[in-house]
Amino acid sequence: MPKAMQYTKGSIIYFEGDHDERIFIMQQGAVLLTSTDIESGQPVAEQVKSGEFFGVKSALGHFRREETATALVPTVAVALTIQEFEILFSNNKALIMKMLRVFSNQLRQIHKKTESILNNIQEDQQTGLLAVAKSFYDEEQFRSACDVYMKFMKRYPNSPQIAEVQKKYNDAKLRADKLAAVSRGIPVDYDDDGGNASLKLFSLPAFERFAKTYEPGEVIIAEYEPGDCFYLIQSGRVQLVKCVNGNKKNLDVLKPGEFFGEMAILDNSARSATCMAAGKVKCLEFNKENFELLITGNPQMALLLLKLFCKRIYDQKRRFRILVIKDLQARIADVFLLLDEMNPVMNEAEKQRRFNVTISDVAHWAGLSPEVTRDEINKYVERRKVEVYENYMIVNNINEMRRTYDTRGGARGTGLN
Repeated sequence: MPKAMQYTKGSIIYFEGDHDERIFIMQQGAVLLTSTDIESGQPVAEQVKSGEFFGVKSALGHFRREETATALVPTVAVALTIQEFEILFSNNKALIMKMLRVFSNQLRQIHKKTESILNNIQEDQQTGLLAVAKSFYDEEQFRSACDVYMKFMKRYPNSPQIAEVQKKYNDAKLRADKLAAVSRGIPVDYDDDGGNASLKLFSLPAFERFAKTYEPGEVIIAEYEPGDCFYLIQSGRVQLVKCVNGNKKNLDVLKPGEFFGEMAILDNSARSATCMAAGKVKCLEFNKENFELLITGNPQMALLLLKLFCKRIYDQKRRFRILVIKDLQARIADVFLLLDEMNPVMNEAEKQRRFNVTISDVAHWAGLSPEVTRDEINKYVERRKVEVYENYMIVNNINEMRRTYDTRGGARGTGLN
């Protein structure tokens, strides 16, 4: 049963960094949430109003607390377990849509900060789509370039650039067909994962009418295009990429059971990334019109989406923390620490780590050019702290990376507020 908790003025409900999976609803009084801004290192404060939730993201994401919660006056807050919150959330349609939109907006704001620090120039939708197509063409991913050019022509048939875009499409199509002829006959299987909870939820025959299949390299949604659908992956994997100042950057690979495209639906904005099939892919496609009906009518789906936002917000903040580190040796060290968090070892006493990454991969995480990244990693190599091979690297003592991060300026922005 939810429990009403009474706190005297100045009481700490929880500290930043705590493991605590309770979720709170403010009943009466006032609570102040304090954290540290990742970019500036300055304290940030937010007051919780009566009837509002706090502690949701860290509880649902199973992360450490991101802020300290302090009672400003004598306060009563109702503490819920995750299960109690899920029951309450599932039975309140207005709450479902409000929290999804709030979390979507938080994730969007982190994306904007990340683009700003990477000096990524924001384009209008038409210019941005063409930049995305060109980035695929320049990397000889002609099938993907064709898809983006086609999306442009369908959405903007009256554009003064339509003739030039048609010409570029024809050129990319010719090149894509030649590559397809070379690779024809090579089997590509679907990558399935039937154990995922969201897959079981949508395995009913009634959902089959929403199913769509995509060939390897096919662009499902393109960065900058309007968002009018979102997707659930049933089989295969989907690669997320972003065009940063004309260059294509890999962001993530999504697996069966994961959603994508939902942010643009929730906040009526353009797509923030391109999603393309990595191998053969089968997705369920839901349009904007039935999104709210689908979400509020399927509480399990809403909860899965809410938890996904919690994870993505945390992951994006963790990535942003790396980008604001001024000292480049500390920044590279924190990339290795992130990779260590992403790939936990069985024996924590073991100090050596092997990461299946290249210079290009580390450059992506660090927000640096491959040339600068290579120079910084070579400094570690010269001190025998890192060994670099063709497709992997070995960090000889992960604790030394932690010390480098702590002592060379990396510790300033540790607050995942």
